Amino acid sequence: MNEEMMKAMAGKQMPEMAIVESNTLAAMGLRQLLESVMPMMKISTFGSFRQYEANNPDHFVHSFVSMHIVLEHRYFFTQGNRNHHVIVLTPSNDPNSQLAEFHCLCVNVPEGYLIKEFLNLQHSGHPHGEHIPAMPPVTQEKVLSDREIEVLSLVAQGKINKEIADQLCIGLTTVITHRKKIQEKLGLKSVSSLTIYAVMHGFVDINMI
Repeated sequence: MNEEMMKAMAGKQMPEMAIVESNTLAAMGLRQLLESVMPMMKISTFGSFRQYEANNPDHFVHSFVSMHIVLEHRYFFTQGNRNHHVIVLTPSNDPNSQLAEFHCLCVNVPEGYLIKEFLNLQHSGHPHGEHIPAMPPVTQEKVLSDREIEVLSLVAQGKINKEIADQLCIGLTTVITHRKKIQEKLGLKSVSSLTIYAVMHGFVDINMI
């Protein structure tokens, strides 16, 4: 845990992450995903390196930075231990296009893959050793029935309604009814938000999504 994070937590301030991306829509989408996976983090977005640099960049727990910005300001991002806090947003998974001194994350992948990457980051911390603050304890109150938890777990694993029905030996309409009740009880509509809920509450292992 770095010094800035310790100060923030000691002062009961919300630790902060940064997104540095000139594409506004991409930045908004990434921010929404991060806020869903890590609600205990404050997410700040910057459309340019100049804006980011002017906001004390070293205090961010992690910074998700567009590859072209890192390349344009490579010296800045490799000074000291900054590269340990930076996650480079790349357009490709091709190893030849990655920056060896940084952790890279391909953004041109399905939403489910990104969610898994962010959940892994939340659970395990940055590969260079910087850890994300732990999630606040989840409520112990049982919101879902045992059957609804089974359905939710399979939804999080990417199963479609027919596959869920076959695996649980129940009717297709029953699966649909369970999914509606789950969404109503949790106030969550998208598969991605249901997946995050399932992982955070221990209903499904992160390696199964």
